[in-house]
Amino acid sequence: MRTLPGFSVIALFTMIVLYAPIMILVIYSFNEGTSLAIWEGFSLRWYRQAAANEAVQDAAIRSLYLAFIASSIGTVAATMAALATTRTRRFPGKTMIYALINQPLMVPEIVTAVALLIVFATIKVWTGHTSMIYLIVAHTAFCIPFAYLPIRARLETMDMSLETAARDLYASPWLTFRKVTLPLMWPGIVAGLMLAFVISLDTVVITEFVKSAGQETLPTYMLGQLRRVVTPEVNAISTVILAAGAILVALFFRLTQRKG
Repeated sequence: MRTLPGFSVIALFTMIVLYAPIMILVIYSFNEGTSLAIWEGFSLRWYRQAAANEAVQDAAIRSLYLAFIASSIGTVAATMAALATTRTRRFPGKTMIYALINQPLMVPEIVTAVALLIVFATIKVWTGHTSMIYLIVAHTAFCIPFAYLPIRARLETMDMSLETAARDLYASPWLTFRKVTLPLMWPGIVAGLMLAFVISLDTVVITEFVKSAGQETLPTYMLGQLRRVVTPEVNAISTVILAAGAILVALFFRLTQRKG
């Protein structure tokens, strides 16, 4: 089958439904007035106001810090898991390990958030400790499967003969990994890191359930603002997050398309 009648119309309608609201949000982030529905002229007023807002600054710095730490730890864990599931002989329970690693992708985020809330609330009562460590652990656990998928895909498409040749030339397992495997899988690692970073940066449900007082991230700050009063400042913040996410996702796809 070379053509499918009506496919283009359905695809166009789907694209409009998905992206028209986002484009409207971006356009009205440049609105001069305070209305979200009436255009009053072009202005960067809300971008300047958001940049000067100390609460936004604190939330943005906290979000970036949390996303960097969680994505870094998650990518290291995902890399080790990908190596263990692609560079070893088949062993009993390997399929179960695949399922466990990918479980957060299949379980609704609200279920994961409630489970983490119960566990961390108990720990907080026992220890009295309420630092950012809980958010880091929660985001790391949620990021691991997102980093694991591109890294595993990269390993599965690599030419095993290069690693075999290195071992035939008496290279140790560590030297083979450092000189052959790691340079070849590096694009997958970077792609997994960027994808995990975007996921952590955008996560709001898990953050809302796990965070303690004074630990607002940018998404939870915006959610709080929507509960009070909505101004184009929220549109401006959303546009910046959208642009950052689009750039990282574009780089992710660019890296995953690189040939070995």
